Amino acid sequence: MKKGLILILTIGVFSIINTEMGVVGILPLIAENYGVTVAAAGLLVSMFALAVAVSGPTMPLFFSGVNRKKVMILVLGVFTACNVISAFAATFPVVLIARVIPAFFQPVYVSMAMSVAGSSVPEKDAPKAVSKVMMGVSAGMVLGVPVVSYISGMTSLRVGMLFFAAVNAAALIATVFAVPDLPVKEKLSYGSQLNVLKEGRTWLSIFGVMFLNGSVFGVYSYLSEYMETVTQLPAALISALLLVYGLSNILGNLIAGRMLSSRPMGFVITFPFLLAAVYAVLFFLGYFTVPMAILTFVWGVLAGAAANINQYWLATAAPEAPDFANGLFLASTNLGTTVGTSVCGFFLSAMGTPYIIMGGMSFIVCAFALIALRIYGEKRAGSASSSGFPGLRTRTQVTREKKA
Repeated sequence: MKKGLILILTIGVFSIINTEMGVVGILPLIAENYGVTVAAAGLLVSMFALAVAVSGPTMPLFFSGVNRKKVMILVLGVFTACNVISAFAATFPVVLIARVIPAFFQPVYVSMAMSVAGSSVPEKDAPKAVSKVMMGVSAGMVLGVPVVSYISGMTSLRVGMLFFAAVNAAALIATVFAVPDLPVKEKLSYGSQLNVLKEGRTWLSIFGVMFLNGSVFGVYSYLSEYMETVTQLPAALISALLLVYGLSNILGNLIAGRMLSSRPMGFVITFPFLLAAVYAVLFFLGYFTVPMAILTFVWGVLAGAAANINQYWLATAAPEAPDFANGLFLASTNLGTTVGTSVCGFFLSAMGTPYIIMGGMSFIVCAFALIALRIYGEKRAGSASSSGFPGLRTRTQVTREKKA
């Protein structure tokens, strides 16, 4: 049943991320259908992301004591209903409202899915289980845009938007009939969960995740621009390489799951150097097609791995409050994407497209410094985890501390 549960969680996460990202490919159709500008239609993306960033630290906290299965059914039900409303909405404001409402519930399901997946297996295998859920995130980001765009182009905008509801409904039905009851074994008070914010390692982890995610998505946000103006690739090849980048994210999820289960310390410390190396090579060889294609694949693998590292880093900073920690993870990564995109955009405007790499590099340096500070502080505290990562407290250790 554990494998079946994780599969359903992965499908559920895919259905939710598909709702968030899939609309990107049909913004021109939405603008034409509702008589608004493409920029106005873009609010369907930006307002969704803003709602996620705002609700990330709070909504998972509020639902942390509720039966997991009931939460899953509630969130998937909200997404299904709102997507149906969006498909049949007569005016753009109704579409926008129907998009924003489920966005507030997105962190609830995604954070809970990672917590349930991690707790459903032995502790040493938790990163592997979480990596499978992360595959749902990657698949939602990669496949959502082209699939919905294709369906809408071949049929109609309404049918394309109903695809969101259909995937949500499929996950909802699977949850109702195939997921066992998942009561919360130990309800944590809001105060006990918020106490993790009093600890320095939590804040080091929050900002570390923000900078690491900003380094990835700050540069990625302008990847198509880079390929067009620097590498000078045709539009068809750019689309193909973007798909390669997205699919390699899934491979990165799998690799990171294994590495974080076996050698977490070495993997986390080495990762910024690997990403920096890719950016350095990209800066000097990004003018050439073949190196650009190879780097896109490698970069995509690292980007997928970065998502797992970010989740792991915050989960191990506050293992006593897993849902809240995952909510902080979602808020930190969204904030990192926003800030990283702005900083890299500044480099692009001030120095030219090739120099967006400098924005990514600066964020990598900050991320590594924060990672090193946390590890150094925990080494000084003299604690060690059973997973072999010095200073990281595991679920077992937290349980023992509570009993003591």
